[in-house]
Amino acid sequence: MQADTPVIEESPAELLKSARRIVVKVGSSLVTNEGRGLDEQAIGQWSEQLAALVQQGREMVMVSSGAVAEGMKRLGWATRPKEIHELQAAAAVGQMGLVQMYETKLRACGVGSAQVLLTHADLADRERYLNARSTLLTLLDLKVVPVINENDTVVNDEIKFGDNDTLGALVANLIEADVLIILTDQKGLYTADPRRDPSAEFVHVARAGDVRLEAMAGGAGTGIGKGGMITKILAAKRAAGSGASTVIAWGREPKALLRLAEGEPIGTCLVAQTPKNQARKRWMADHLQLRGSVSVDAGAVGKIVGEGKSLLPIGMVSVSGEFSRGDVIAVRDPDGREVARGLANYASSEARLICRRSSGDFERLLGYVGEAEMIHRDNLVLIPS
Repeated sequence: MQADTPVIEESPAELLKSARRIVVKVGSSLVTNEGRGLDEQAIGQWSEQLAALVQQGREMVMVSSGAVAEGMKRLGWATRPKEIHELQAAAAVGQMGLVQMYETKLRACGVGSAQVLLTHADLADRERYLNARSTLLTLLDLKVVPVINENDTVVNDEIKFGDNDTLGALVANLIEADVLIILTDQKGLYTADPRRDPSAEFVHVARAGDVRLEAMAGGAGTGIGKGGMITKILAAKRAAGSGASTVIAWGREPKALLRLAEGEPIGTCLVAQTPKNQARKRWMADHLQLRGSVSVDAGAVGKIVGEGKSLLPIGMVSVSGEFSRGDVIAVRDPDGREVARGLANYASSEARLICRRSSGDFERLLGYVGEAEMIHRDNLVLIPS
């Protein structure tokens, strides 16, 4: 293999075996058997594997293409339409069958399912981002498998994700997944197109985000879907930003999900270089636009700094600035020094109402029951003194 090939020696086996939260993305050509209609057998097999992994204690999310392709089939269209309103109509028709198929197959395996439709606007707006995150994490706590697709019935060219590989990566970022598995109609990544270059070699393991990977990737995929290997490489790069590694594997590989979870080297593994927790903490530590701050008492400082606990409203003395839920805010000690920063679970107007209050008072003060913490410890980073 050429010296400049971005291959690394480390084995991803332990990474895959230890993954607890996994996002699986399947493309249109697999879901619809190359556009011939929903592949009931394939969806059933993936559902069996998802259910088995949930029963192992893993948290599984399925990002599934196929609504537009299934709608095309039901409407009798041979080629993918270009007009946005026709795509939206096809998605509306196809989504009915797609979600019903997953619900039926997962239920037969003893696992609940939920439909979640997202647009780019949902993830660009911080409050909607946090709402989507809270919903997904709650579903995972309930051992329900969310089946996610882009909300093609309402998007336009400005807010479309562009492909579900990108959506899979954004979902991995959203829920801080350990691994993103992209099931496709190819075995994985080669150093060149093996159909044209007999010297092309298979890339088993590489570093996500290496620019040389993009040069290896080909163009667009089939006429049924919109992706190609390049979208998968870019999705892996995006997922790595939050510490998630990516596997690109053949979707027809028998029991691929179960074998990957056991650490078997299937497909191409693109390893994230920054651990998940470090990626999130680094982003918060480097965040320059603090929207406000909360001052806390000495007891809260001890819990946060000394014990690694969350910030509870009962330890808050005052609130400064105007901020929204999801903004990064500073936590200041009684002397005004910043000791930590993190993502606010409450807007400043709400935070002022619950200062020095226990969670039992929240419903009366706010009119609803929200999170017990002002900043959860997973969303809190200490600032060195």
